[in-house]
Amino acid sequence: MTERKLHIISFDVPYPANYGGVIDVFYKIKTLKNIGVGVILHCYAYGRDKSPELEALCEKVCYYPRRTGWRTNLSLKPYIVSSRQSEQLIENLLADDHPILFEGLHSCFYLDDPRLEQRMKVYRESNIEHHYYAHLAKAEKNAFKKLFFVIESRRLKLYQQNLKHANLMLAVSASDTAYLQQHFPQQHVEYLPSFHANDDFEVRAGKSGFFLYHGKLSVTENYNAAEYLVEKVFAGLPHQLVIAGMDPPQHLIKKCNSFGNVKLISNPDDATMFGLIREAQANILVTFQATGLKLKLLNTLYKGRYCIVNPEMVQGTGLDALCEIAANAAELKEKITMLADKTFDINEVTRRREVLTKNYSNTTNAQKLIEWIF
Repeated sequence: MTERKLHIISFDVPYPANYGGVIDVFYKIKTLKNIGVGVILHCYAYGRDKSPELEALCEKVCYYPRRTGWRTNLSLKPYIVSSRQSEQLIENLLADDHPILFEGLHSCFYLDDPRLEQRMKVYRESNIEHHYYAHLAKAEKNAFKKLFFVIESRRLKLYQQNLKHANLMLAVSASDTAYLQQHFPQQHVEYLPSFHANDDFEVRAGKSGFFLYHGKLSVTENYNAAEYLVEKVFAGLPHQLVIAGMDPPQHLIKKCNSFGNVKLISNPDDATMFGLIREAQANILVTFQATGLKLKLLNTLYKGRYCIVNPEMVQGTGLDALCEIAANAAELKEKITMLADKTFDINEVTRRREVLTKNYSNTTNAQKLIEWIF
Protein backbone atom coordinates (compact mmCIF):
# COMPACT_ATOMS: atom_id res chain seq x y z
CA MET A 1 0.00 0.00 0.00
CA THR A 2 1.26 3.50 -0.83
CA GLU A 3 2.24 5.40 2.30
CA ARG A 4 -0.51 7.82 3.29
CA LYS A 5 0.37 11.11 4.96
CA LEU A 6 -1.83 14.08 5.76
CA HIS A 7 -1.18 17.64 6.88
CA ILE A 8 -3.69 18.84 9.49
CA ILE A 9 -3.88 22.56 10.32
CA SER A 10 -5.52 23.06 13.72
CA PHE A 11 -6.84 26.38 15.05
CA ASP A 12 -5.51 25.51 18.54
CA VAL A 13 -3.23 22.97 20.18
CA PRO A 14 -5.68 20.02 20.32
CA TYR A 15 -4.51 18.66 23.67
CA PRO A 16 -5.85 18.41 26.29
CA ALA A 17 -9.01 17.51 24.38
CA ASN A 18 -11.37 19.29 26.76
CA TYR A 19 -13.63 21.44 24.59
CA GLY A 20 -15.72 20.91 21.47
CA GLY A 21 -13.50 21.75 18.51
CA VAL A 22 -10.24 20.27 19.78
CA ILE A 23 -12.00 17.05 20.79
CA ASP A 24 -12.83 16.42 17.13
CA VAL A 25 -9.25 17.22 16.04
CA PHE A 26 -7.52 15.13 18.73
CA TYR A 27 -9.58 11.96 18.29
CA LYS A 28 -9.38 12.28 14.51
CA ILE A 29 -5.56 12.30 14.79
CA LYS A 30 -5.62 9.37 17.21
CA THR A 31 -7.89 7.28 14.98
CA LEU A 32 -5.93 8.09 11.83
CA LYS A 33 -2.74 6.87 13.51
CA ASN A 34 -4.51 3.64 14.48
CA ILE A 35 -5.39 2.93 10.84
CA GLY A 36 -1.93 3.76 9.51
CA VAL A 37 -2.14 7.37 8.32
CA GLY A 38 0.85 9.57 9.16
CA VAL A 39 -0.25 13.00 10.41
CA ILE A 40 1.88 16.13 10.15
CA LEU A 41 0.17 18.49 12.59
CA HIS A 42 0.34 22.27 12.42
CA CYS A 43 -1.27 24.18 15.28
CA TYR A 44 -1.58 27.76 16.44
CA ALA A 45 -0.52 28.05 20.06
CA TYR A 46 -2.02 30.67 22.35
CA GLY A 47 -2.26 29.79 26.03
CA ARG A 48 -1.54 26.08 25.52
CA ASP A 49 1.81 24.36 25.89
CA LYS A 50 3.60 22.07 23.47
CA SER A 51 2.21 18.58 23.82
CA PRO A 52 4.25 15.34 24.16
CA GLU A 53 0.93 13.47 23.75
CA LEU A 54 0.45 14.95 20.27
CA GLU A 55 4.09 14.42 19.36
CA ALA A 56 3.67 10.71 20.18
CA LEU A 57 0.68 10.44 17.83
CA CYS A 58 1.99 12.49 14.91
CA GLU A 59 4.95 12.16 12.59
CA LYS A 60 5.69 15.82 13.28
CA VAL A 61 4.07 18.67 15.22
CA CYS A 62 4.73 22.31 14.29
CA TYR A 63 3.63 25.19 16.51
CA TYR A 64 2.98 28.74 15.33
CA PRO A 65 2.15 31.86 17.35
CA ARG A 66 -1.29 33.39 16.90
CA ARG A 67 -1.26 37.07 15.93
CA THR A 68 -3.69 38.54 18.42
CA GLY A 69 -4.35 42.20 19.19
CA TRP A 70 -6.21 45.14 17.71
CA ARG A 71 -3.91 45.53 14.67
CA THR A 72 -4.92 42.07 13.45
CA ASN A 73 -8.56 43.15 13.74
CA LEU A 74 -7.99 45.94 11.18
CA SER A 75 -8.59 43.64 8.26
CA LEU A 76 -11.34 42.68 5.82
CA LYS A 77 -10.59 39.08 6.72
CA PRO A 78 -12.31 37.72 9.85
CA TYR A 79 -10.22 38.10 13.01
CA ILE A 80 -10.35 34.36 13.69
CA VAL A 81 -8.72 33.83 10.26
CA SER A 82 -6.29 36.76 10.00
CA SER A 83 -4.87 36.01 13.46
CA ARG A 84 -3.83 32.57 12.19
CA GLN A 85 -1.22 33.11 9.50
CA SER A 86 2.44 32.14 9.33
CA GLU A 87 4.93 32.13 6.49
CA GLN A 88 6.68 29.27 8.26
CA LEU A 89 3.45 27.26 7.94
CA ILE A 90 3.21 27.78 4.19
CA GLU A 91 6.89 26.87 3.79
CA ASN A 92 6.30 23.65 5.72
CA LEU A 93 3.28 22.79 3.57
CA LEU A 94 5.27 23.35 0.38
CA ALA A 95 8.00 20.93 1.47
CA ASP A 96 5.98 17.98 0.07
CA ASP A 97 2.77 17.25 -1.83
CA HIS A 98 0.64 15.55 0.83
CA PRO A 99 -3.07 16.48 1.16
CA ILE A 100 -3.97 19.29 3.57
CA LEU A 101 -6.89 19.26 6.03
CA PHE A 102 -7.96 22.71 7.27
CA GLU A 103 -9.73 22.41 10.64
CA GLY A 104 -12.51 25.00 10.79
CA LEU A 105 -12.76 28.30 8.93
CA HIS A 106 -10.29 29.64 11.52
CA SER A 107 -7.41 27.76 9.87
CA CYS A 108 -8.23 28.66 6.24
CA PHE A 109 -5.93 31.67 5.71
CA TYR A 110 -3.95 29.75 3.05
CA LEU A 111 -6.86 27.83 1.51
CA ASP A 112 -6.89 30.13 -1.55
CA ASP A 113 -3.11 30.60 -1.73
CA PRO A 114 -1.96 30.16 -5.37
CA ARG A 115 1.06 28.18 -4.17
CA LEU A 116 -1.33 25.42 -3.02
CA GLU A 117 -3.49 25.46 -6.16
CA GLN A 118 -2.48 21.94 -7.23
CA ARG A 119 -2.80 20.37 -3.78
CA MET A 120 -5.64 18.27 -2.39
CA LYS A 121 -7.30 20.60 0.13
CA VAL A 122 -9.98 19.51 2.59
CA TYR A 123 -12.14 21.88 4.66
CA ARG A 124 -13.44 20.49 7.95
CA GLU A 125 -16.56 22.46 8.93
CA SER A 126 -17.39 22.78 12.62
CA ASN A 127 -20.03 25.52 12.42
CA ILE A 128 -21.61 27.81 9.87
CA GLU A 129 -19.46 30.47 11.43
CA HIS A 130 -21.29 33.65 10.43
CA HIS A 131 -24.51 32.18 11.84
CA TYR A 132 -22.66 31.29 15.04
CA TYR A 133 -21.21 34.78 15.48
CA ALA A 134 -24.54 36.44 14.67
CA HIS A 135 -26.04 34.43 17.50
CA LEU A 136 -23.19 35.41 19.83
CA ALA A 137 -23.89 39.06 18.98
CA LYS A 138 -27.57 38.61 19.77
CA ALA A 139 -26.83 36.97 23.11
CA GLU A 140 -23.98 39.28 24.22
CA LYS A 141 -24.76 42.03 26.77
CA ASN A 142 -21.40 43.84 26.63
CA ALA A 143 -21.66 46.55 23.93
CA PHE A 144 -18.02 46.29 22.81
CA LYS A 145 -18.14 42.49 22.46
CA LYS A 146 -21.52 42.70 20.71
CA LEU A 147 -20.06 45.08 18.11
CA PHE A 148 -17.10 42.77 17.55
CA PHE A 149 -19.39 39.77 17.03
CA VAL A 150 -21.56 41.72 14.55
CA ILE A 151 -18.54 42.81 12.51
CA GLU A 152 -16.97 39.35 12.67
CA SER A 153 -20.21 37.73 11.50
CA ARG A 154 -20.31 39.97 8.43
CA ARG A 155 -16.65 39.33 7.63
CA LEU A 156 -17.17 35.59 8.01
CA LYS A 157 -20.13 35.62 5.64
CA LEU A 158 -18.02 37.36 2.97
CA TYR A 159 -15.02 35.13 3.61
CA GLN A 160 -17.09 31.96 3.26
CA GLN A 161 -16.80 32.25 -0.54
CA ASN A 162 -13.13 31.19 -0.21
CA LEU A 163 -14.33 27.68 0.54
CA LYS A 164 -14.74 27.19 -3.22
CA HIS A 165 -10.99 26.48 -3.24
CA ALA A 166 -11.48 23.29 -1.20
CA ASN A 167 -11.56 20.01 -3.12
CA LEU A 168 -13.60 18.38 -0.36
CA MET A 169 -15.80 19.75 2.44
CA LEU A 170 -16.66 17.69 5.52
CA ALA A 171 -19.66 18.84 7.56
CA VAL A 172 -20.41 17.76 11.13
CA SER A 173 -24.20 17.54 10.83
CA ALA A 174 -26.79 16.69 8.21
CA SER A 175 -28.23 20.21 8.31
CA ASP A 176 -24.81 21.83 7.82
CA THR A 177 -24.14 19.39 4.96
CA ALA A 178 -27.33 20.57 3.24
CA TYR A 179 -26.31 24.22 3.76
CA LEU A 180 -22.88 23.71 2.18
CA GLN A 181 -24.32 21.67 -0.71
CA GLN A 182 -26.79 24.46 -1.41
CA HIS A 183 -24.18 27.24 -1.32
CA PHE A 184 -21.41 25.29 -3.08
CA PRO A 185 -23.22 23.06 -5.59
CA GLN A 186 -20.04 22.50 -7.64
CA GLN A 187 -18.01 21.25 -4.66
CA HIS A 188 -17.68 17.78 -3.15
CA VAL A 189 -19.48 17.96 0.24
CA GLU A 190 -19.78 15.01 2.62
CA TYR A 191 -21.37 14.45 6.02
CA LEU A 192 -18.74 13.33 8.56
CA PRO A 193 -19.79 13.53 12.24
CA SER A 194 -17.29 14.66 14.85
CA PHE A 195 -14.70 12.30 16.25
CA HIS A 196 -15.03 11.79 19.99
CA ALA A 197 -13.55 10.17 23.09
CA ASN A 198 -15.95 7.28 23.41
CA ASP A 199 -14.97 3.76 22.42
CA ASP A 200 -17.76 2.09 24.38
CA PHE A 201 -20.64 2.86 26.73
CA GLU A 202 -20.06 3.68 30.40
CA VAL A 203 -23.69 4.17 31.41
CA ARG A 204 -24.77 3.06 34.88
CA ALA A 205 -28.19 1.69 35.74
CA GLY A 206 -30.07 3.24 38.65
CA LYS A 207 -30.94 6.81 39.60
CA SER A 208 -29.61 9.79 41.54
CA GLY A 209 -30.80 13.01 43.11
CA PHE A 210 -29.43 15.66 40.75
CA PHE A 211 -29.62 16.92 37.17
CA LEU A 212 -26.54 18.18 35.32
CA TYR A 213 -25.75 20.96 32.87
CA HIS A 214 -22.14 21.08 31.70
CA GLY A 215 -20.12 23.09 29.21
CA LYS A 216 -17.32 25.62 28.74
CA LEU A 217 -18.89 28.29 30.92
CA SER A 218 -16.77 31.18 29.63
CA VAL A 219 -18.65 30.89 26.31
CA THR A 220 -21.61 33.28 26.02
CA GLU A 221 -24.00 30.64 24.67
CA ASN A 222 -23.20 28.25 27.53
CA TYR A 223 -23.47 30.66 30.45
CA ASN A 224 -26.69 32.04 28.98
CA ALA A 225 -28.05 28.48 28.83
CA ALA A 226 -26.97 27.87 32.42
CA GLU A 227 -28.68 31.05 33.62
CA TYR A 228 -31.81 30.10 31.68
CA LEU A 229 -31.98 26.75 33.45
CA VAL A 230 -31.44 28.37 36.87
CA GLU A 231 -33.97 31.18 36.45
CA LYS A 232 -36.62 29.74 34.13
CA VAL A 233 -36.57 26.02 34.84
CA PHE A 234 -35.23 25.03 38.27
CA ALA A 235 -36.54 28.07 40.17
CA GLY A 236 -39.40 26.65 42.23
CA LEU A 237 -38.60 22.99 41.49
CA PRO A 238 -37.70 20.64 44.38
CA HIS A 239 -34.88 19.04 42.36
CA GLN A 240 -31.17 19.89 42.41
CA LEU A 241 -29.31 21.28 39.40
CA VAL A 242 -25.53 20.89 39.18
CA ILE A 243 -23.73 23.18 36.72
CA ALA A 244 -20.15 22.18 35.88
CA GLY A 245 -17.58 23.60 33.51
CA MET A 246 -14.54 25.69 32.76
CA ASP A 247 -14.09 29.33 33.77
CA PRO A 248 -17.59 30.43 34.85
CA PRO A 249 -18.02 34.24 34.88
CA GLN A 250 -18.66 36.01 38.17
CA HIS A 251 -22.27 36.85 37.30
CA LEU A 252 -23.04 33.16 36.80
CA ILE A 253 -21.34 32.25 40.10
CA LYS A 254 -23.41 34.90 41.88
CA LYS A 255 -26.61 33.70 40.20
CA CYS A 256 -26.02 30.07 41.21
CA ASN A 257 -25.21 31.03 44.80
CA SER A 258 -28.58 32.76 45.12
CA PHE A 259 -30.55 29.52 44.58
CA GLY A 260 -30.61 26.80 47.22
CA ASN A 261 -31.15 23.98 44.74
CA VAL A 262 -28.27 24.95 42.41
CA LYS A 263 -24.64 23.90 42.83
CA LEU A 264 -21.82 25.22 40.64
CA ILE A 265 -18.62 23.19 40.15
CA SER A 266 -15.87 25.29 38.56
CA ASN A 267 -13.09 23.78 36.43
CA PRO A 268 -13.59 20.10 37.30
CA ASP A 269 -10.91 17.70 36.07
CA ASP A 270 -11.85 15.08 33.48
CA ALA A 271 -12.45 12.34 36.07
CA THR A 272 -14.81 14.57 38.06
CA MET A 273 -16.69 15.71 34.95
CA PHE A 274 -17.15 12.20 33.57
CA GLY A 275 -18.27 11.06 37.02
CA LEU A 276 -20.92 13.78 37.12
CA ILE A 277 -22.15 12.85 33.63
CA ARG A 278 -22.47 9.19 34.65
CA GLU A 279 -24.11 9.83 38.02
CA ALA A 280 -26.64 12.51 37.05
CA GLN A 281 -30.26 11.42 36.91
CA ALA A 282 -30.39 13.25 33.58
CA ASN A 283 -28.06 15.51 31.65
CA ILE A 284 -29.83 18.64 30.43
CA LEU A 285 -28.42 20.08 27.23
CA VAL A 286 -29.89 23.22 25.71
CA THR A 287 -28.59 25.46 22.96
CA PHE A 288 -30.14 28.48 21.32
CA GLN A 289 -28.71 27.87 17.85
CA ALA A 290 -28.80 24.77 15.69
CA THR A 291 -25.35 24.81 14.08
CA GLY A 292 -22.69 22.13 14.13
CA LEU A 293 -22.78 19.07 16.35
CA LYS A 294 -22.64 19.47 20.11
CA LEU A 295 -20.02 16.96 21.22
CA LYS A 296 -21.24 17.03 24.79
CA LEU A 297 -24.43 15.43 23.48
CA LEU A 298 -22.41 12.45 22.23
CA ASN A 299 -20.49 12.22 25.51
CA THR A 300 -23.74 12.21 27.42
CA LEU A 301 -25.26 9.42 25.33
CA TYR A 302 -22.15 7.26 25.76
CA LYS A 303 -21.69 7.95 29.47
CA GLY A 304 -24.91 9.24 31.04
CA ARG A 305 -28.42 8.17 31.91
CA TYR A 306 -31.36 10.16 30.59
CA CYS A 307 -30.70 13.08 28.26
CA ILE A 308 -33.08 16.04 28.11
CA VAL A 309 -32.53 18.42 25.17
CA ASN A 310 -34.24 21.18 23.26
CA PRO A 311 -34.91 20.69 19.52
CA GLU A 312 -31.95 22.86 18.45
CA MET A 313 -29.52 20.54 20.25
CA VAL A 314 -30.41 17.51 18.10
CA GLN A 315 -31.25 19.20 14.78
CA GLY A 316 -29.46 17.43 11.94
CA THR A 317 -27.84 14.81 14.22
CA GLY A 318 -30.23 11.87 13.87
CA LEU A 319 -30.14 11.48 17.67
CA ASP A 320 -33.68 12.65 18.42
CA ALA A 321 -34.95 9.17 19.33
CA LEU A 322 -32.33 8.78 22.06
CA CYS A 323 -33.30 11.94 23.95
CA GLU A 324 -36.22 13.48 25.79
CA ILE A 325 -37.05 16.65 23.83
CA ALA A 326 -38.48 19.79 25.42
CA ALA A 327 -39.05 22.98 23.42
CA ASN A 328 -39.47 25.50 26.25
CA ALA A 329 -39.13 26.03 30.00
CA ALA A 330 -42.54 24.53 30.80
CA GLU A 331 -41.76 21.35 28.85
CA LEU A 332 -38.33 21.10 30.47
CA LYS A 333 -39.98 21.22 33.89
CA GLU A 334 -42.37 18.45 32.83
CA LYS A 335 -39.53 16.21 31.63
CA ILE A 336 -37.52 16.80 34.81
CA THR A 337 -40.51 15.96 36.99
CA MET A 338 -41.29 12.86 34.90
CA LEU A 339 -37.72 11.51 35.14
CA ALA A 340 -36.85 12.55 38.70
CA ASP A 341 -37.78 9.21 40.30
CA LYS A 342 -37.42 6.94 37.29
CA THR A 343 -34.77 4.22 37.40
CA PHE A 344 -32.61 4.12 34.26
CA ASP A 345 -32.87 0.75 32.51
CA ILE A 346 -29.50 -0.39 31.21
CA ASN A 347 -31.28 -2.12 28.29
CA GLU A 348 -31.74 1.38 26.86
CA VAL A 349 -28.02 1.25 25.98
CA THR A 350 -28.76 -1.40 23.31
CA ARG A 351 -30.85 1.13 21.39
CA ARG A 352 -28.14 3.76 21.76
CA ARG A 353 -25.50 1.36 20.49
CA GLU A 354 -27.52 0.60 17.34
CA VAL A 355 -27.98 4.29 16.48
CA LEU A 356 -24.53 5.57 17.45
CA THR A 357 -22.53 2.76 15.86
CA LYS A 358 -24.17 3.50 12.51
CA ASN A 359 -23.02 7.13 12.22
CA TYR A 360 -20.60 7.88 15.04
CA SER A 361 -17.96 5.14 14.97
CA ASN A 362 -14.51 6.81 14.92
CA THR A 363 -12.92 3.96 12.97
CA THR A 364 -15.68 3.83 10.35
CA ASN A 365 -15.57 7.60 9.88
CA ALA A 366 -11.76 7.63 9.60
CA GLN A 367 -11.98 4.97 6.87
CA LYS A 368 -14.49 7.15 5.00
CA LEU A 369 -12.19 10.14 5.39
CA ILE A 370 -9.14 8.44 3.89
CA GLU A 371 -11.20 6.98 1.03
CA TRP A 372 -12.40 10.47 0.08
CA ILE A 373 -8.95 12.01 0.39
CA PHE A 374 -6.67 9.29 -1.00
